[in-house]
Amino acid sequence: MAIEDDNDRVGYKRPPKSARFKPGQSGNPKGRPKHARNLKTEFLEELSEIIRVREGDREMKISKQRAFVKALVAAAIKGDMRAANALVSFCTRAFGDDGDDSRLQAPAPDDLEILEEFVGREVRKRSTRSKPESSQELQSPKENDDE
Repeated sequence: MAIEDDNDRVGYKRPPKSARFKPGQSGNPKGRPKHARNLKTEFLEELSEIIRVREGDREMKISKQRAFVKALVAAAIKGDMRAANALVSFCTRAFGDDGDDSRLQAPAPDDLEILEEFVGREVRKRSTRSKPESSQELQSPKENDDE
């Protein structure tokens, strides 16, 4: 019996040469195609399609996204509360925090009084739990001024 070459041997983890993958050939030729589209790309493409819309007596060509926004705003204006809530929600997400400093206004004097009262109560609570000498450190500046 002749000794077979190592490349010609067939057995466990050694398929016959005719069944082996050729160089550059994939093991899964019908696998996932490159550039497979996902839900987000499909959704954005669908919304960007142009449709014809009749507004009054004239016809316009606008995107589906624009038509959706127009319909939502129109329904909210007519008094549909669900449409109004959806519109406010979309606006909040879309325009979120764009660096607008209007939210960073100084608190009103009434609010400051409430905060000072709260801080004073918390300081008194903590001072009764802690040592007497450390209670002076925890007092608010307003309480120290009264003494």
